[in-house]
Amino acid sequence: MAERTLTPDSEAPRVSERPQKRILPLGVVVRWRLMPWWLRVIVVYAASRVITTVLMLVLAGMQEANPWTGAHPAYAAFANIWDGRWYEIIAGYGYPSTLPLTDDGHIGENAWAFMPGYPALVRVLMEITGLQWSGLAVFVSVAFGLGAALLFHRLLRTRLDASSTLFAVTLFCFAPLSPMLQVGYAEAMYLFLLTLALLLLVRRRYWLLFPVVAVMALTRPSGLAFALALGLHVIHRWFTRARDPFPAGEVVASVSVTIFTGLMGLAWPAAAWIATGSMTAYFDTELAWRAPYIGYQELIPFTAWFQSGAWWLGSPLGYIVVAAVILGFGAALFLPSVRRLGVDLRFWVASYGLYLLAVFFPQSSTFRLLTPMFPLLGALAQPRSRLYRVALVLVFTALQWGWLYICWAYIGYDWSPP
Repeated sequence: MAERTLTPDSEAPRVSERPQKRILPLGVVVRWRLMPWWLRVIVVYAASRVITTVLMLVLAGMQEANPWTGAHPAYAAFANIWDGRWYEIIAGYGYPSTLPLTDDGHIGENAWAFMPGYPALVRVLMEITGLQWSGLAVFVSVAFGLGAALLFHRLLRTRLDASSTLFAVTLFCFAPLSPMLQVGYAEAMYLFLLTLALLLLVRRRYWLLFPVVAVMALTRPSGLAFALALGLHVIHRWFTRARDPFPAGEVVASVSVTIFTGLMGLAWPAAAWIATGSMTAYFDTELAWRAPYIGYQELIPFTAWFQSGAWWLGSPLGYIVVAAVILGFGAALFLPSVRRLGVDLRFWVASYGLYLLAVFFPQSSTFRLLTPMFPLLGALAQPRSRLYRVALVLVFTALQWGWLYICWAYIGYDWSPP
């Protein structure tokens, strides 16, 4: 059975014998209800960007001189620190053909850890407009962030009523990591492509997935995770074909795009190998970022989380906490509110979680690496209590400040990068 889209009738207010108290004037409420869905999303997104911009400007005013800017930098400069400088280097100079070495002979941090989709697009716009990196990088992120919010509304509208869908989009816009939608990072572009890919998957437009996953896999490293989600989708459709027909044409298309996505997930490591002559160039580069914590080690799948747990909490407490997190995450996928999101979104969240468990070493960047699980906001958005919804937006906004202060601002020898 195909994913269903709820009808506009669900947007009509419920009839009550007792009039409800209104927080806003009746005229404002009426105008809001008469707005098309896309305009509502734009208004919410714009309001969220204003608030995040204010938070970042306040923090920029407190920022001392750092490796990227002087003290009290302007917004565009402040929005392009940390990995933003790596993307700028890639846009200007490309990737090294010789991998840098540390004093003890290990592969050091270098540009191969960052994929080319985002810096290539910004570079093209730089050539067209003659503008500099810092402003264009922020503009591209803001534009893709809006696109992701609009697509997220269409994606969740296939499963949830209009009120819950719009509130989920609101949570997306005000989320603790939503500053990533307006900085010089690839996240906003990636979230746009991921949301589009998930929408095409839900609608079973398999052939259209090819160009989307091709660009997506070269924007952020998650092609293998999406290939796993596609594979689970194909298996599920095959075993449920008695009640949900799976025509031969769709079998061919879905299997083909699954294989293609898996190959794209390996394309960037292969490109690094070809360019540098080292088969492990990409993996060695990624391992350089965890070396300050646990030293230089081989990449052994499904061990990094336990290594991290032991580093942060000691043994055996760290192992116990990691095991509890894994079990809790698995159990959460079967909560009624999560099940209402549909099997395909749950396949994605589970696949991406498994991918992180296999290859990622948890540290301060963990919060940013969790953003592709944003469809779970649809589960948080389902309660209809006004108090709950207002409180959650306020909590998310406060957490924005907390994340910006801890992870984005640079203070002394900073060990908590975003």
